[in-house]
Amino acid sequence: MTPPQGDADDANEADGAERYVVGVDFGTLSGRAVVVRVRDGEELESAVHTYRHGVIDRELPTTGETLPPDWALQHPDDWREVLRTAVPAAVAASGVDPAAVIGIGTDFTACTVLPVLRDGTPLAESGLGHRPHAWPKLWKHHAAQGQADRINHLAHQRCEKWISRYGGKISAEWQYAKALQVLEEDPATYAVTERWIEAADWIVWQLTGAESRNTCTAGYKGIHQDGQYPGEDYLGALHPGFADFARSRLEHPLLPLGSRAGSLTAEAAAWTGLPAGIAVAAGNVDAHVAAAAAQAVENGRLLAVMGTSTCHVVNGPALAEVPGICGVVDGGIVEGAYGYEAGQSAVGDIFAWWLAQGVPAGYQDEADAAGESVHQLLTRKAAGQPVGGHGLVALDWMNGNRSPLVDHHLSGVIVGLTLATRPEEIYRALLESTAFGTRVIVDGLEQGGVPVDEFIVTGGLKQNGLLMQIYADVLRRPVSLAYSDQGPALGSAIHAAVAAGAHPDVRTAAAAMGRVLSAAFRPDTARADAYDALYAEYRSLHEHFGAGPDKQLHRLRAIRNAALTDDRDSEVRTP
Repeated sequence: MTPPQGDADDANEADGAERYVVGVDFGTLSGRAVVVRVRDGEELESAVHTYRHGVIDRELPTTGETLPPDWALQHPDDWREVLRTAVPAAVAASGVDPAAVIGIGTDFTACTVLPVLRDGTPLAESGLGHRPHAWPKLWKHHAAQGQADRINHLAHQRCEKWISRYGGKISAEWQYAKALQVLEEDPATYAVTERWIEAADWIVWQLTGAESRNTCTAGYKGIHQDGQYPGEDYLGALHPGFADFARSRLEHPLLPLGSRAGSLTAEAAAWTGLPAGIAVAAGNVDAHVAAAAAQAVENGRLLAVMGTSTCHVVNGPALAEVPGICGVVDGGIVEGAYGYEAGQSAVGDIFAWWLAQGVPAGYQDEADAAGESVHQLLTRKAAGQPVGGHGLVALDWMNGNRSPLVDHHLSGVIVGLTLATRPEEIYRALLESTAFGTRVIVDGLEQGGVPVDEFIVTGGLKQNGLLMQIYADVLRRPVSLAYSDQGPALGSAIHAAVAAGAHPDVRTAAAAMGRVLSAAFRPDTARADAYDALYAEYRSLHEHFGAGPDKQLHRLRAIRNAALTDDRDSEVRTP
């Protein structure tokens, strides 16, 4: 069906004046707003607000209480601050008259979920800020792996139809595992949770004053398939108190992507400086919304959104059940196609980790003398190495494996280290490991019956030419680049234009407002041959540590968690 549109006069004036939309991308560490011209997608200006609290993974802001291992929380007011600061700053810098803005669209990191009261008040701001489980759980909160394992085991035991739509495994990052963790570890907090909601929908609630839910997050993260959530008998078998979870805390009419969720309230207008009453688009996920910005809405055009992590999305004409994917949803990316999702839990985070932990002081001095960053220095040094010259292969699991193993108790591995190994060699091996992880995903999609005709990249990492060339060589296919440097924010703006009635649907809007540079990097046959040999070693490690019977990485994670928990308990007991 065609998404409901705003009034025609929202987007079309008799005087033919230009109209604009605002897209807001809520990332892991910051939020970005961009002002976009409706006619052609021209980005006039953008502004960024860095979250004051960032990722809360060490201690609770309210009490200083030490958080357990694998926790990652966020502060809801950090998200509101993006609306209060980045949006008006972007509009002011653009020189656009706010009265010419006809709509606003938003996107969020998927699986960032929070417990709220019926009016949308986050429990963390309702007098329960001293309880860790009252806080929003970021996508990278991986402490619910045990709950995820039980969800998966029971689903297969009962032959639940929906489990195959998610590659056979539900992730610890997703709604159900995190909610079940709250119920089992803090039943008092769970009891006062009236709604359990993705941040993608919560931020739209803040803008419109009314709760709404979107098909994307419901389908990929909320196990909503064939018009329904998992049944109460299944949920009750997980835990008697969990039986009504979907009905009481999730159930709500779902809006198709590009539809109008509501109108900007007077309060939200005061925050943003935008006119009250303009269209607010239904919520969306950062990766999925970016497909429109990169003109990747047609079947077979795989988009990799590469930042701290990577999400891979691609449309297909038919339903296929692919092992290890994050999900397949009818209309999950664009109406009229099956949207497939896969991903890697860490990519840019891996590179940042190595720059912070593995580079000696002399490299910083060398970078300073050359007038470049350490990242640029390592990239330049690594670019001069022949493929395989470092003798290394790494597994890109520093934050677990999202696809295809769906296991966040896995951890990173680097094989081949010697006393002669240099920092830039490890850096290159880490770059290559993420390309190998992507190749596993692409191979799995194609073997599962989902064609991949083009590989397109958006996100901050597309600016690293060495990384993009490595991907082209490893994948043995050209790498195209989304033209925009802020694909999700532009994608949100495109959806806002559809919600405001300026374009009839997302495909039409993407054709008018999105842009892509085709085949920006092409594979080199000799390097691709060399990478095939390294990829074979990667697959060997992948099978041994990830899919094989020896659960060494799980045992190491358990030893670490036990040691950290004992140490924390000791600190608490010490007067």
